[in-house]
Amino acid sequence: MSAATTRSRTPDRLCAEAVDLAREAAEEAAAPGVVGEHVSLVSEGDRVVTHFFECKEPGYRGWRWAVTVTRASRAKNVTLDETVLLPGADALLAPEWVPWSERLRPGDMGPGDLLPTEAEDLRLEPGFTGEDVPPPNSVIADAAPSHDLAERVEAEDAELTDRRPGTDATIDNGRGAIAALAEELGMRRARVLSRYGLHIAADRWDEAFGAKTPMAQAAPAACVTCGFLVPMAGSLRQAFGVCANEFSPADGHVVSLTYGCGGHSEAAVMPKPPTPAPHVFDSMGTDEFPLRPARDSGSVSSEPDGASEDLGHS
Repeated sequence: MSAATTRSRTPDRLCAEAVDLAREAAEEAAAPGVVGEHVSLVSEGDRVVTHFFECKEPGYRGWRWAVTVTRASRAKNVTLDETVLLPGADALLAPEWVPWSERLRPGDMGPGDLLPTEAEDLRLEPGFTGEDVPPPNSVIADAAPSHDLAERVEAEDAELTDRRPGTDATIDNGRGAIAALAEELGMRRARVLSRYGLHIAADRWDEAFGAKTPMAQAAPAACVTCGFLVPMAGSLRQAFGVCANEFSPADGHVVSLTYGCGGHSEAAVMPKPPTPAPHVFDSMGTDEFPLRPARDSGSVSSEPDGASEDLGHS
């Protein structure tokens, strides 16, 4: 160990004794009454010493006022170098700063909030690169060349935008074909979901409503056989659907076909209520009582009685 290193670790006597000077500097920089007792001192180099004072500022637990003093070679006057507030070993520190893009969590957005996406977001890709062409069997395959399709659409959009109200201008006959071709090629959206974005979305959905969840493990059957499952379109149809059971915990969510819950449509089918048998004696009906006895009952003569008929009797 060299002599210079030994001298630098040994505090300078005059700088070490300048505690009052260091306290005055700390009290001048801090608010009144927040500078506490002298804690320690550290030799920063030849004739350079830092004094530490306790900080009594509310909210700065464990912090210390650090005042560095020094003196010139062969000089007896100690001068002030700097005064700062530094955290100690057990200081209360703020958490490490995290960018908003990494700090944002699902559900944090509210009405009126805007969530920008990066220009090179891996989850998205251009909706039209100029290399896409309509299918050979498309009825609009010859509507417009693929190389100048974007230019024609932009020109027509600018033409419609620049038109003044009330102007009697005609619309290009080919605009309908171009709009249909643009919609077929995906040009209605500047960017579409990339394969990477599709895969991470599928992983996220499977983690939330997949076969490994506790609900699916205890389910009587999978969603693939449930009548409340609404299939999805495209390639996602092979693995996912949307739950339409209002009593299910996954109602309105994208669920894996291997997911399941107790609300399965065929888990516990209730039998139809039995139809009650008709009453043996119908007390609610009316009985027919004839006003005249039947002629075949034996109480009425088969020969007509002229006198009784005139009186209206049988």
